[in-house]
Amino acid sequence: MTEDRDESEDSETVRSPHEQVDLDRVGTDASDDRSDDTASDPSSDAAAEESDDANDAGAAPDPPAQSVDAPDQPTEFVPEDVAEYDRFEKIDGGTYERANEFLRDRTYITAREWALARLCADFRTETGVEMTKIGEHLPELVPFMTDTYSPQAVNEARASFEKKVRTAGATFLYGAMSGFFTADELDDLMYESTEVAKFLLEVEGVELSVEDELDTEERISSVMRDVRESSTALRHDRASCPECGHEFELDAE
Repeated sequence: MTEDRDESEDSETVRSPHEQVDLDRVGTDASDDRSDDTASDPSSDAAAEESDDANDAGAAPDPPAQSVDAPDQPTEFVPEDVAEYDRFEKIDGGTYERANEFLRDRTYITAREWALARLCADFRTETGVEMTKIGEHLPELVPFMTDTYSPQAVNEARASFEKKVRTAGATFLYGAMSGFFTADELDDLMYESTEVAKFLLEVEGVELSVEDELDTEERISSVMRDVRESSTALRHDRASCPECGHEFELDAE
């Protein structure tokens, strides 16, 4: 019987490490009991082998793998306004990285901030913004967003968007009012900014005719000319000497 046990131990040593770990963990107490039984009953090994053979012969076959045709899980309910939302359908198939790269090159905002700010504006009710709905159905609402967001994450993205717009607006207006740009340079700046803004609006599904575009550009240019003229008058109401710092009134009569 000792030779049989040695052969059994040799056979166990060639098993995979995972199986060996299982055997060590599960069979420690059993091997100790078996050695005690062998000392008291020499025929125990033979009886155990016969019992194992009988169990193997009568063992039930392994259960079949789960069928791939198992019943589908219940489909998650999608609200009607979410299913009909098509703001970003023009970039269906686009990736977050591409949208983010475009925005990073031309604006201060990210694709996440842009998308969530747009959704917060569109899903605003009398009681507030439906941030829970936006976050839970974000992949259905925006093609390039693949993860759901918590209401807190939606609110943080909107707040970040608003802060960047305010910062960029102050920077731009200061540049326009400071006299750093000539009238022509200011027109070029406004044209470039308007083109980017119009492109983002078109991506969101806004249809702009040529006449509307030209009219918008002319109105923006007119406003910026007024801003520049007013800021020039404002700056020169009081001036100071660059040498001594003495302040004097330019328009005093």
